[in-house]
Amino acid sequence: MTKTVTIYSDYKSPYAYLAVGAAYQLAEDFGVELDWRPYTLDIPAYLGDAKVDEAGTVLHAERNAHQWRRVKYSYMDCRRYAGLQGLTILGPRKIFDSRVVNTAMLFAQAQDKFRPLHDMAFERFFRRELEAEDPAAVAALLTEAGVDATGFIDYQAGPGRAELDRIQREAEESGVFGVPTFVLDGEIFWGREHLPLIRDLLAAA
Repeated sequence: MTKTVTIYSDYKSPYAYLAVGAAYQLAEDFGVELDWRPYTLDIPAYLGDAKVDEAGTVLHAERNAHQWRRVKYSYMDCRRYAGLQGLTILGPRKIFDSRVVNTAMLFAQAQDKFRPLHDMAFERFFRRELEAEDPAAVAALLTEAGVDATGFIDYQAGPGRAELDRIQREAEESGVFGVPTFVLDGEIFWGREHLPLIRDLLAAA
């Protein structure tokens, strides 16, 4: 019986981006099914809100000194590991509401075009080449990824948003609180650092 690894991800999370390649490798090495699900982080709730201009000048901030240190370290750490994978991670100039682009994940999955959209959304977002809150820009990205984007604008504002909220609500009821989160045999693993353990568990099975 084929095992399934459920993965909760958010296109504005650099840590989720760094986990993508290793997750794909799980499927190749162990023949597991990957069930990708969107989970929208509420970053201001735990790291405060901020916006900077192109020069890095702070235009608006609701963050204490501890939160600034944590954010700066996190992006430094992510760039360190991104370099090992040949990825580019530029810190966003503001905290995005990623619900529109996360809804695009569901829209692409319905057409079996998940992976092209998934890879492009992460890459463009962290190159600062995607307006993740703009439904028209996300629809254009879907089209570029080979997805028929007809109806996406209405979908993301209606049934897609409702589905996104349902997935998030059920995830939180099961104990999910961040990304990337992996669920294997009902057990929750938060963070890509648990991927070696997940590999060991799959190998043992």
